[in-house]
Amino acid sequence: MTRKLLLLFLVLVLAIPLSPALAGPPQTPPSTAVNPLTGLPVNDAASLSLPPALVSISNFPVSARPQAGLSYAPIVYELYIGEGMTRYLAIFYGDYPSQATTASGSQPAAKQAAQDAAQATIGPIRSGRVSYEKIRKLYNGFLVMASAYKSVAQSLSQYTNFFGSDGSSVNSALIPVERLEEIAKSTGKQLDTTALSGMAFDKLAPSGKNAQVLWLPFSFKNQVFWRYDSESGAYHRYQDNADARTYTEITDRLTGEPLAFENVVVLFAEHERISSTIFDLNLSYIDRAPALLFRDGQVYNIFWTTANGDYEKETGHLRPIRFVDAQGKPFPLKPGQTWIETVTPAS
Repeated sequence: MTRKLLLLFLVLVLAIPLSPALAGPPQTPPSTAVNPLTGLPVNDAASLSLPPALVSISNFPVSARPQAGLSYAPIVYELYIGEGMTRYLAIFYGDYPSQATTASGSQPAAKQAAQDAAQATIGPIRSGRVSYEKIRKLYNGFLVMASAYKSVAQSLSQYTNFFGSDGSSVNSALIPVERLEEIAKSTGKQLDTTALSGMAFDKLAPSGKNAQVLWLPFSFKNQVFWRYDSESGAYHRYQDNADARTYTEITDRLTGEPLAFENVVVLFAEHERISSTIFDLNLSYIDRAPALLFRDGQVYNIFWTTANGDYEKETGHLRPIRFVDAQGKPFPLKPGQTWIETVTPAS
C-alpha cells in the first residue's frame, strides 16, 4: 500500500463513528434533583419519592455513644426527655449511608467503625416519645423506634418497632440501612418533594455576629458544646461524659469522623410537662417564634414558623418547620445538614 493510500485509509477509519459497543458504556448524567431538607443534590433522584424515616436514637447512657449514621441525616432534633437527659430524632431522607462507607482512625475504634460501616447500620434505636408525632406529621414521614410506654404509643402513628438482639443491652438495636429502605418502600407512599418545601439555602452567609462556640447545658451532667471548624465549614459536637468534667468530641460510628453539621439551630418552643419523663412540644400552627441560627461561625436572631401557607391551604397537608427573618421572609441556611436543639422559651 502506497503512502498516499495509507493516509486515505486512516482518514476514512477515523471518520467512521464508533458503535456503542466500541465506544464504551453510555455515561449516566449526574442527578440534578435537590434534597429540599439540605439544599444539596442527591445521588439517586428516585430516593426523594420515599417518605422520610424519623429514627429515635439514644444519647443516654453514655455507652450509646458514638451513635451510628447521624452524619447522614439531613436533620436531627435533640429533645429533652426528663431527668436531665436528651434523645435524638434523626430524619433520614434522600441518600442513606451506603456500604461503601469507610472508617479512619486508630485501632480498635477504627476496626469497629469499619465493621459497622460494612453493615451500614443506624442507631442505637430507643423508645418513642410523645413529641415525635408532631414532628413526624411536619415531615410526612414514618417513625422507627424500640416500642414505647402504652400511654405514649397511643399518641403515635405510622411507626415501626425495631429491637436489638441483646436483651441485656439497651444499645444493641442497630437497624440495617437496607431494612430502613424496605420500611420506606412498604408504606406505599410516593412523596412529592413539595411536601417538604419551605426551607431556604444559600452558600453565601449573611452578615451576623461572631459565634465560634455554642454551649448548651441541658443539665449539670448533660452539657453540649458546638465548636466551629473553619476547615470543614461546619460545627463539631462535643459532650461531657455525664460527669460535667470530661468532654469528648462526638464521632459517627460508621465513619470514625467527627460529627459535623453546617447549621445548628436553637429552637425556642413551649414544652408541656406530662410527667417527669414525658414532655411534649408545641410545634403546630405556630405563626412565629424565636430561634438562633449558627452557620459559618456566625449567629443570627431569626424565627421559626409552621403557619399555614398556600401549600397547606390547598392540600390540607403540613410542611416542615421554616425559618424566616423579622419581616417573615425566608432566612437562608447553609446548604448541608441541620441540627435542631429544642429548648424552652425561658432558656
